[in-house]
Amino acid sequence: MAVKEENTPSQIKSRERVAERGEVFTAEREVNAMCDLVKDECLRADSRFLEPACGDGNFLAVILRRKLGELRRKYAMSPRDYEKQAIVAIGSLYGVDIMNDNVLACRERLFAIWNEEYTAHCKADASDEARESARFIISRNIVNGNALTLMCVDQDGKDTSAPIVFSEWTLIGSTQMQRSDYTMADLLIYNEEGTFFAALTEEQKEEGGVFLRRYITHYKKVQEYGE
Repeated sequence: MAVKEENTPSQIKSRERVAERGEVFTAEREVNAMCDLVKDECLRADSRFLEPACGDGNFLAVILRRKLGELRRKYAMSPRDYEKQAIVAIGSLYGVDIMNDNVLACRERLFAIWNEEYTAHCKADASDEARESARFIISRNIVNGNALTLMCVDQDGKDTSAPIVFSEWTLIGSTQMQRSDYTMADLLIYNEEGTFFAALTEEQKEEGGVFLRRYITHYKKVQEYGE
């Protein structure tokens, strides 16, 4: 469900987009009310959220601000710990949208929120490496795709042959970040009881599904491994 701030005069970008994609934006008060239903989860840095029709990111933006606000309170005297957990927080948010302009706007919006809060809190301790890490994670987590078919789409919103792939970001120890890639289809099937889980090996069950790629690196260097 795409959403729009309350002070925005229109809930649609165009009649054509409504007719073609059913794109209608929701008022900000509804976004906050829905987030309040899971307000404790919205404060946990590692609590994962997926918005399958994210628009330009109003739901994800509200959740990110709540997470970063809690981290700022919790790590008021520790910029280094704040930095690590802020990377975890941005890595916990996922979005899919079929409209490419929405995806680009969502990515920029989330990075702007993250960078503003990060810079304000860490001040002289802030680093461009951490910023690039956050930007890279956002580029992986906000996907131009079709959440119904679970496939990536082209500039015209038509399905490609590439499945939607999400990266799971997990902080290991004090500075290491593990990235594990899964197709969205496998994640959805894995979360349903049935034949897929029964067909997994014991090792795969322990790992949480079938992964496509995995590596471990410093949390400020995840971007060095590319796409």
